[in-house]
Amino acid sequence: MQSEPVQRWNDLSDVPAGFGPSAVTIGNFDGVHRGHHAVLGQVVDRARAAGLRAVAITFDPHPLAVLYPDRAPEPLSTTDHKLELLAAAGLDAVLVMPFTRELALWSPRRFVQEVLVDALGAKDVVVGSDTRFGYRNSGDVDTLRELGAELGFTVQVVAELGRREQQRRWSSTWVRELVAEGEVAAAAEVLGRPHRVTGKVVDGDHRGRELGYPTANLEPGAVGAVPADGVYAGWMLRASSSERLPAAISVGTNPTFDGTVRRVEAYVLDRTDLDLYGEVVAIEFVERLRPTLRFDGIEPLIRQMADDVLRCRQVLGVSSPV
Repeated sequence: MQSEPVQRWNDLSDVPAGFGPSAVTIGNFDGVHRGHHAVLGQVVDRARAAGLRAVAITFDPHPLAVLYPDRAPEPLSTTDHKLELLAAAGLDAVLVMPFTRELALWSPRRFVQEVLVDALGAKDVVVGSDTRFGYRNSGDVDTLRELGAELGFTVQVVAELGRREQQRRWSSTWVRELVAEGEVAAAAEVLGRPHRVTGKVVDGDHRGRELGYPTANLEPGAVGAVPADGVYAGWMLRASSSERLPAAISVGTNPTFDGTVRRVEAYVLDRTDLDLYGEVVAIEFVERLRPTLRFDGIEPLIRQMADDVLRCRQVLGVSSPV
């Protein structure tokens, strides 16, 4: 167990002079899924065995968001959550490099020399087989090995991992595909935990409260790929209190009321006393219960909502209040 908190540097200039020697990995780590954990585990294990500091280098924002905004993937997690997940992997430090057009012009050699060698004192570099870096992604594993032989560090490549029966490796792309299909339970298998969407709670139409199921509506633009329309069982995490509350979650436009705005809203089971407006919360999706339906009137909708809550209890293992 680590005796000191993980160091976080938000720029190359923040790295203390003389830091190192270290074992380092590089990546966007979008979602910090099980494939990432395989790499991170190798970094930490090799660092401990050799008496090195374990460091991950990541980028903010995602490089595609700077270079090709129209092709940039929707992030799977906030930067803060990503850093929490990286820290939980046992690292000693995380370097978050602001990704700019200037950085995109750096040659692979310059990146390795100035970041890995000069700043971090890298003696061991651990990466996945698809790692690319430097100008136009011209650096790859072979580049690292060549530069490592010259500059004094070894390179360890972690084999791709995934589901053998599907012959597919763990990846952020796979997670996005599953989430877009509403397959949040399968996405959780790739991530190693439930997928979440994070945002501020904003004012809604107040229909849920009128129906006996008050919901917290997330702001438009909340961070995290939003699942397919439907009703889900999951959890709400409050940043202000660290509470983890069972919730029935709706994603969609409320077709029964001819809605046009797509929303993520959550009803915390058995709680009508919560005042969440303005709070930042995370909604975790555990299982999809059903697709979005249009009901002919309020009564069938209320009956369905009661059934949704019952199924939520079953999925989450939450009993009814006495």
